[in-house]
Amino acid sequence: MIMKKIKSTYLFLAAGLFFASCSNDDTKVTFLGGAAPTLTPSSTTALVLAKANENYSAIQFSWTNPAYSFSNGASTQDVFYSLQIDTTGSNFSNPKMVSIAYTNDVSHTFTVKELNTTLSGLELPDNMVHNFEFRIKATLANGNSPQYSDVTKVKITTYLDVVYPVPAKLYIVGDATPSGWTNDPAPGKPDASQTFTKVNTYLFQINSLALSANQFLFIPVAGDWTHKYAFDAPGATNNTSGDFFKPDAASNFQAPAAGNYKITVNFKTGKYTLDKI
Repeated sequence: MIMKKIKSTYLFLAAGLFFASCSNDDTKVTFLGGAAPTLTPSSTTALVLAKANENYSAIQFSWTNPAYSFSNGASTQDVFYSLQIDTTGSNFSNPKMVSIAYTNDVSHTFTVKELNTTLSGLELPDNMVHNFEFRIKATLANGNSPQYSDVTKVKITTYLDVVYPVPAKLYIVGDATPSGWTNDPAPGKPDASQTFTKVNTYLFQINSLALSANQFLFIPVAGDWTHKYAFDAPGATNNTSGDFFKPDAASNFQAPAAGNYKITVNFKTGKYTLDKI
C-alpha cells in the first residue's frame, strides 16, 4: 500500500514537471517593434562651404535611439543607422543618394571638407546652392525592422575639390582592353581608343570602348608604369560597374561582361563608372 502511494506521488510530480515544461515552451519572446527616431541638426541655416574653412565644423546631426523592444524587455541588440542624403524632390530614390553607416552612434559632426566630399557623391554642380534632405534610417541586424525619421532640409553651397591631384592625361590599359597591357604600341603614339578626353577640371571620359571580361588599370602616362590608379582591396573584388580608385594601389580592376562601355573617371569623387552602351 505504501509503495502504491509512493508510486502515485512520483507519477503526480512527473506529470507536474511535464506540464510545467510545456508551459515554458509556450512562453515565446515576441518582438514589439520600435519608434521612429528623431533627427536634429545643429542648425538649419543655409551653409556656404569654403575650402579655406575645410577643417572647421560645418554641421552636427543627432538622432534618438528607436527603442526597439521585446516582450521580455528592451532590446540589447546593436542598432544600425544610415544617415541618408538626397536632393529635395527625389524622395530618397535617387541612385546617387548618399548613405553613411553608423553602429550604435547617435550623432555625427561633419567638418566642412567631409561634408563637401560627402555631397560630391550626388554629382551636382559646385559653387551654387542646392536643396538637400537628410533623414535617419534605423534597423536591427540584417536590415530588419526599419524605422525612419522625419526629413530635415538644409540649403548648402558646395565648392570644387578633388580627392586626388588631377593628371594632365589619362589612359586605360589591361587584358580587358583591345591593346592589352601596352597602350603605347609606338612610343609617343598611344592607342587613341584608350585615351581619355578631359571633360573638365576633374572628369575624364571615353565615350565608347570594347572591353572583355578581364582586368584593367588607369595610368597617367602612356607606356609608363611608375604611377597608376588601381583598386585598394583584394584583386578583382571591385564592383564591376564602377568603384573607388586610389593612386598606386596594388590591385587591378575587374571588368564586367564583354561589351562596349562608356568609361568615366571622376577625381572629385575618386570613383570611376562603366556604363554599357
